[in-house]
Amino acid sequence: MRVVDVVTLFPSMLWGPLASGVLGQARRAGVLAVRVHDLRRFGLGPHRQVDDTPYGGGGGMILRPEPLYAAVEWIRGRFPSPSERVVLLSPQGVRLDHAAARRLAGFDRLIALCGRYEGVDERVRAGLADEELSVGDVVLTGGELPALTLIDAVARFVPGVLGRVGAAEDESFACGLLESPYYTRPVEYRGQRVPDVLLSGDHGAILRYREEQAREVTRRKRPDLLERTGLAPRAGDGQRREDG
Repeated sequence: MRVVDVVTLFPSMLWGPLASGVLGQARRAGVLAVRVHDLRRFGLGPHRQVDDTPYGGGGGMILRPEPLYAAVEWIRGRFPSPSERVVLLSPQGVRLDHAAARRLAGFDRLIALCGRYEGVDERVRAGLADEELSVGDVVLTGGELPALTLIDAVARFVPGVLGRVGAAEDESFACGLLESPYYTRPVEYRGQRVPDVLLSGDHGAILRYREEQAREVTRRKRPDLLERTGLAPRAGDGQRREDG
């Protein structure tokens, strides 16, 4: 993946983050391109209408299908791509995780559709989007922040975005565990000292320590990850238990 096209009603929400940090550096270096498209340009009639009330009643407004279809078709016509994936950012979607980000990085281009208001017409979900993604079990005011999260997560797998080859696979969740704790200078601060093993220069011992700590941190903070990876201790296997 080297290109992301974002369709949104609020383009200004994205430009600041996209110009900063790693994403900004990657864009300036030409290894990542992000184009932001104002959905209002594809609205209907003199007022560029993009939403309407839902059939059957209910509170709130729904994004109409025509502007979203028109936006995607315009992008495809103006910027052809060998392979692409249309992603609808939605609280109903599958949870975005490390594996999904790595998979999506295999496409040449992503088109991210940012929902708004009460959601989008179901025909967008069924006929235009290839998949739905969620950034968590929380409802936001729109899909712009999830779109930024998606771009940031997927861009890390694009060659040249991160400074070190393979860095994307060294982070939390890459191997199913959270990262071990990190320390920097000073050696001691307010009564808390850097573990001696990290000062030893013994790379084998440091690696073992970090593996052990990664498991311990994951056990305390995200035990569900241990279950998924099959690393959780089974009853009667001789592992130390916290419940007595």
